[in-house]
Amino acid sequence: MNVTLPTAQSLRAALSGLLDGLPPKQAAQAVDRLIASYRGETPTSAPILRDRSDVLAYAAYRMPATFEAVRSALDALVEAAPDWAPATHTDVGGGTGAASWAVAGAWDGPATTVLDWAEPALALGRELAEASGVPGLRAARWERARIGAALELAPADLVTVSYVLKELTVQARTELVDAAAAAGQAVVIVEPGTPDGYARIIEARDRLIAAGLRIAAPCPHSDACPIAPGTDWCHFSARVSRSSLHRQVKGGSLSHEDEKFSYVVATRFPADPAPARVTRKPQIRKGQVLLELCTRDEGLARSTVTKRHGELYRAARDVAWGDAWPSPDTP
Repeated sequence: MNVTLPTAQSLRAALSGLLDGLPPKQAAQAVDRLIASYRGETPTSAPILRDRSDVLAYAAYRMPATFEAVRSALDALVEAAPDWAPATHTDVGGGTGAASWAVAGAWDGPATTVLDWAEPALALGRELAEASGVPGLRAARWERARIGAALELAPADLVTVSYVLKELTVQARTELVDAAAAAGQAVVIVEPGTPDGYARIIEARDRLIAAGLRIAAPCPHSDACPIAPGTDWCHFSARVSRSSLHRQVKGGSLSHEDEKFSYVVATRFPADPAPARVTRKPQIRKGQVLLELCTRDEGLARSTVTKRHGELYRAARDVAWGDAWPSPDTP
């Protein structure tokens, strides 16, 4: 891989350089307010990130986790369409650019446009992109736009919408998803891995399919989700390393945390979804591995892989929550 492509470590380094002047106490207070805002109902006319202090706190609080979640979704797209690469990318509601960092890490050179309604977030995003040293990020366009209803999107190979739908009214949500579907050859939408976040992803998934796109990930198919409404929710987990400043802002002591997220990837071009996907953390027992799967033909399924399956058993011991699995009939 090109060493100039951004990584989680380079993102943390760029953040550290810009956050040195922000007192941890002030950052923690801003984070508390942001958490309260995100958990409440946020009207589309009120950007959550109001000033530079808010944006700096947000960057420390959310950028590493958003980067990892979006990168996981993009990895699934790369697996489903390994020969495809976007030349253009629109990051809708991209804020400080975490999703754009993830895109620049997945493909070398897409021309990115970041849209957000908070100018302080765009300003910090520009600074971080410049500090990255990555040509694609440094060349990105950062444009102010009202996100939601009546948003006009130019055609793009890839459209990302990460952690945005929660901030919108139902009408604005549907109009944004429809606009993304009309503009993008591939659309990647990421939301928190909560029942509400999953419900928004399913709503978006249905609209993407209705617009003529096909599901590339995480689902093995474009049929209805096999999870009965209200019984469970589909979500995944990404490991996030935390810097010392991140630990101060989040009020924790561990060197890492796990970001839970739900997502959907849909394309207008041919893609090959995984035959099955691991939907829960594999349970490793003595001589066997228990897998919870979403499958192409059988819906939700359970598979037990034992030592007698040889190489497959060794693969099962290494498979992770969210990974593709060969097929529902394996073994």
